[in-house]
Amino acid sequence: MKPKQDGDLLEEDSPQENGVHTNQYSSISPPASPVAQDEPFSTYFEERVPIPDSENQLFSFRKLWAFTGPGFLMSIAYLDPGNIESDLQSGAAAGFKLLWVLLVSTIIGLLLQRLAARLGVVTGMHLAEVCNRQYSTVPRIILWLMVELAIIGSDMQEVIGCAIALNLLSVGRIPLWGGVLITITDTFVFLFLDKYGLRKLEAFFGFLITIMALSFGYEYVLVKPDQGELLKGMFVPYCAGCGPVQLEQAVGIVGAVIMPHNIYLHSALVKSREVDRKNKKEVKEANKYFFIESAIALFVSFLINVFVVAVFAQAFYSKSNMDVNAMCNKTGSPHTDLFPLNNNTLEVDIYKGGIVLGCFFGPAALYIWAIGILAAGQSSTMTGTYSGQFVMEGFLNLRWSRFARVLLTRSIAITPTLLVAIFQDVHHLTGMNDFLNVLQSLQLPFALIPILTFTSLKSIMNDFANGLGWKISGGILILGVCAINIYFVIVYVTALNSVVLYVLAALLSVAYLAFVAYLAWHCLVALGVSCLDCCSRVSNRPAVLIEEQSEYDS
Repeated sequence: MKPKQDGDLLEEDSPQENGVHTNQYSSISPPASPVAQDEPFSTYFEERVPIPDSENQLFSFRKLWAFTGPGFLMSIAYLDPGNIESDLQSGAAAGFKLLWVLLVSTIIGLLLQRLAARLGVVTGMHLAEVCNRQYSTVPRIILWLMVELAIIGSDMQEVIGCAIALNLLSVGRIPLWGGVLITITDTFVFLFLDKYGLRKLEAFFGFLITIMALSFGYEYVLVKPDQGELLKGMFVPYCAGCGPVQLEQAVGIVGAVIMPHNIYLHSALVKSREVDRKNKKEVKEANKYFFIESAIALFVSFLINVFVVAVFAQAFYSKSNMDVNAMCNKTGSPHTDLFPLNNNTLEVDIYKGGIVLGCFFGPAALYIWAIGILAAGQSSTMTGTYSGQFVMEGFLNLRWSRFARVLLTRSIAITPTLLVAIFQDVHHLTGMNDFLNVLQSLQLPFALIPILTFTSLKSIMNDFANGLGWKISGGILILGVCAINIYFVIVYVTALNSVVLYVLAALLSVAYLAFVAYLAWHCLVALGVSCLDCCSRVSNRPAVLIEEQSEYDS
């Protein structure tokens, strides 16, 4: 019989037949090769953080501190430049009225991240690894390509965000392509910080989050938003006088907050803690502390997002281009030409947002804004690279050296970014950001459907499988989120006004919907719709005995 390895699932509390534990790998496809089984799967986080003992304690701050880290790394995806841009645009377009959408989206994100963390803790495998074992070859490759597209789209926004911040800090002396090259270089350097210890790497991310909080918090204090209107917008789920523009902003908030690659990332990050998965009590405790830590981390990210929305809601809601042009002209800003002399409502992005803050509140506001954007872009670029590593390693079972893997994943994501930076002007990136948001919205089902599928399978999760309540609520949440994002895609496509693009979109949508239906079929089987269990590779059938699995191993 093969010795237990890091990827093996919980066995201690599994059912027994004739005194023999059943094997929790039952519905996972057979191992890839004998060679692959003999070598432990290599990831970035080979170091395991030990968890202190605390007998008979309902809650321990020492244990919470030991589990603190993965949730904050995960929360950085809620603070990337794409989210910051969505925040400032919703504030400028709708004032405080869409803060409740941000709150609900963050709560939904927390519930989905809970599923990702539980999968990693209980199985010892992250989502990409489970997908590799569950799905057959062709769907697995398609799924990998879709997730890679999401990572590339997110990475482009993050790297461009860093480049824009460097451009603002250098008063235009560092061009967009130069900022991209600088970001690529320093990302390579920072990624190897974990060689000095995993906790030091997590502390560095904590430092970057602190910079964001201080930067955007400074803008918040400077602008002095109306606290009554802020609380009303956060807790009253209504948008008085809102039209199509505000509706698109609301949909954009949901799409920006819930990102597909972050589900894969979080399921991998939780593997960095030393948890005995044969001990049901330890697994249950790990799930509890990871959920608490994730809730704290997302609360911090929510506050930072609120800072940004409130600043632009208070200072720039209902402002026209002419108003901003006059103020920038009055303060002697060299960027007055960014705002045409008309009465159209002000439209901003992270670049124009910094310029507008500088015009109204002085140069310090501009530079502090740029520092916050730089911290957001740098931290999210690094976590995006980790996501790419885990996804590629999990789906393709790569056995390359660490440097080779970093180089490959960075090259895949950075090449299109560099091309955009060379041929696109820093003043006109809004169209590209809209396209990238649509691209990521399309990829959302390829993370949410698999995570609900696998966390609902008792043959994988054993006693920690989703209960009926979680299956129903999780299915409704995922259906709702995907529907909102598809609406966002439809709005974008219909605005293109091109028959050729309409035809192309129709053809692609057929293939897209067919693959989503394939994943949904597996998901429904996992949720217990037994009438669909025909030739499905995922099912809740009873686990096979270890002796039967050992025949595979031999």
